[in-house]
Amino acid sequence: MTLNLPAAGLRQVPAQHAFDTAQLSAWMQTHIDGFAGPVEVQQFAGGQSNPTFLVQSRAGPYVLRRKPPGKLLPSAHAVEREFRVLAALEKTSVPVAHVHALCEDPTVIGSAFYVMDYVEGRIFWDALLPEVGPAERRGIYREMVRVLAALHSVDYTASGLGDYGKPGHYVERQVARWTQQYRASETEKIDAVERLIEWLPRHIPADEQTAIVHGDFRLDNTIFHPSEPRILAVLDWELSTLGHPLVDLAYYCMRYHLPALEFRGLGGIDPKTHMIPTEAECVAEYCRLRGIAPVQPRDWAYYSAFCMFRLAGILQGVLARALQGNASNATALQAGRRARPLAELGWKLVQQSFDV
Repeated sequence: MTLNLPAAGLRQVPAQHAFDTAQLSAWMQTHIDGFAGPVEVQQFAGGQSNPTFLVQSRAGPYVLRRKPPGKLLPSAHAVEREFRVLAALEKTSVPVAHVHALCEDPTVIGSAFYVMDYVEGRIFWDALLPEVGPAERRGIYREMVRVLAALHSVDYTASGLGDYGKPGHYVERQVARWTQQYRASETEKIDAVERLIEWLPRHIPADEQTAIVHGDFRLDNTIFHPSEPRILAVLDWELSTLGHPLVDLAYYCMRYHLPALEFRGLGGIDPKTHMIPTEAECVAEYCRLRGIAPVQPRDWAYYSAFCMFRLAGILQGVLARALQGNASNATALQAGRRARPLAELGWKLVQQSFDV
């Protein structure tokens, strides 16, 4: 997870993530058609979860995603699931990078990993998109909604992902899961988190829907065409599962509530002055593309607050790994400290929308 951090450049692989590149090259020679070693490896500077590397070879560039070293939370950093969903979605209209091979043998580089294509394009880190003109700015935001609607429209059973998660009761299970994940990495008591942990299970909307959900769909997890407002690949599928599509949409729209200074969000900014669709316009366009009824305001407030709670849980895990010294990003401690203000935003939204 990356929040308010510099754009992901490349750096030399730090000692805690270093591995034997000769062993990697030998494995790729055996498992990837057309590969030719040796390899040179650099680490992408962005990202707080699964370390990601650029692998350059005579056959061209590849990207490697691996589990981080050290003690991990149960079910976290599931690169095996990332590989599976990417392989399935290649056959759909959802833009993803081609995956080559998965290695679950930790003796090769120290943890499970997979290798995929390197996709050349643009990654946008600033929600205001200052590097593009007004017309393209609006097109980029519309493209984000279009791709998310396309993902949620995929027939997950026909795509071989019928057992990728449990249909139904997604929010209930997610609240329980992230409460457990938060407790497992808790470093201090946060009052807003405690209130959300108590309130969220008792107010789950009755609406039930199931789709493939990304779980971390946001602007800087997409690669855009070099000159067009068109997504070439959606990245970082670690949190993907079968779940409620409106939660996925609420997570994407969370940026409208987050302050620019801490979270690179749009909170306190009038989107229209920057030719960016409003949150309401994004939600309406999504519903139109999927042919579904408008979202009830209280349901939307709940899903938004839940997403803030979940992200607070993710950031708490980032903080715990940073304190243990095995986080994947040097600024993890800074990012992890944002769990508190994020939870406070979530609880404030509950207070504004419900009688609490």
